[in-house]
Amino acid sequence: MSSQFWLTLPTYLIVFALGASVGSFANVVVYRLPAGLSLLWPPSRCPHCGHRLRRRENVPVFGWLWLRGRCAHCRAPISPRYPLVETATGLLFVLVFWLYGLSLTTLGYWLFFTGSLVLSLIDFDTMTLPNPITQLGVVLGLTFQTALGWQNGAAIEGLMAGVIGAVVGIWLVDGIRLVASAALNKEAMGAGDAKLTAAIGAWLGWKLMLVGGFLGCAIGAFVGGAAIALGWLRRSQPMPFGPFLALGGAVAALWGEAIVQSYLDLFFPSLGS
Repeated sequence: MSSQFWLTLPTYLIVFALGASVGSFANVVVYRLPAGLSLLWPPSRCPHCGHRLRRRENVPVFGWLWLRGRCAHCRAPISPRYPLVETATGLLFVLVFWLYGLSLTTLGYWLFFTGSLVLSLIDFDTMTLPNPITQLGVVLGLTFQTALGWQNGAAIEGLMAGVIGAVVGIWLVDGIRLVASAALNKEAMGAGDAKLTAAIGAWLGWKLMLVGGFLGCAIGAFVGGAAIALGWLRRSQPMPFGPFLALGGAVAALWGEAIVQSYLDLFFPSLGS
């Protein structure tokens, strides 16, 4: 292997460790916020017996492996989701760093993806998207767009791009929710989905928000249809939509511009050139 690989490998390991540590805190938020518990106190502990984790037991990923998936005190099983979330967050951090290097975009997308992951897991567990996180997501997204614009000498334009994205996002999904609810004579979507879309729009702007929304709807429809066909989900059974919106937003953030350009080249070559 080239010497360059060995020079960059420690950097990626540090980035992964940082992401895994953030993922460890994300697990805390996912568990404690819906339960109305403090995010800072008490320190990490076994949810079964309350035993406080020691330092080596609290190391992301490796702590779970060290304990072999069981509490050292009461031997109750510890969900493998904890190390999986930590690993996924670490890999996301590495992917973003690989694509954008050490930049404002990298720092912003690390925060955006972590928030999206937290909301996805909370929605999966509770069928809710907490207002404090979606509202904070809008504020941070507008701040990110403003900072990007300021970096390019156009702070106001950046802020307006975020504002337009947020407004279009919440109006679009709220409109779809109202029409679908009237057609079905029951609530078709949660109000939190519109707020999540507004947050995605604040972070990405209206164009990439539309790409992410389309991808989220397509993926959600495919997964939902497959789940019904396989008997895992009843037709009348609600399904969390937040994870699909978040996934669509993540894909749009990383590859949305390329998707739009490919679409224009395929269907409108004169515009795409």
